[in-house]
Amino acid sequence: MIDKDMENKDISYRVDDREINTYAFVMFVNKIWPGNYDVNMTEIALSKTLNITAYHNDVLVGCVRILSDGYYFGTITELLVLPEYQKHGIGSKLLKLARDNTPTMLYFGAQGGVEEFYEKNGCKKSLQSYEIAKERQ
Repeated sequence: MIDKDMENKDISYRVDDREINTYAFVMFVNKIWPGNYDVNMTEIALSKTLNITAYHNDVLVGCVRILSDGYYFGTITELLVLPEYQKHGIGSKLLKLARDNTPTMLYFGAQGGVEEFYEKNGCKKSLQSYEIAKERQ
């Protein structure tokens, strides 16, 4: 459990984290979005995105993944922070690092109920998002 008065100094951030452990990432994601994730497919997915990560004592506690063509378009595929680490500035720092380390505007969809977080971090409502669902094989 995280100390309620923890300062951001206890968290280390890595931009373009190419050393991210795929197994640790799958365990991390399962704590937020439980699912049956394929480790090999996850490794491929991680290799295609800019991964900005947050660690507390070498434990992955937050991650923002960015997919970009480098010129026209960029999107945040997900911004995730472990529930017990939320509301400590980690998501805000990851969002700032995303903004500072991508050459394009970033578009993304957000789950309902988190609008206040994005708005306080300088994000503006833009296009409405849609999805085309695809079942995992």
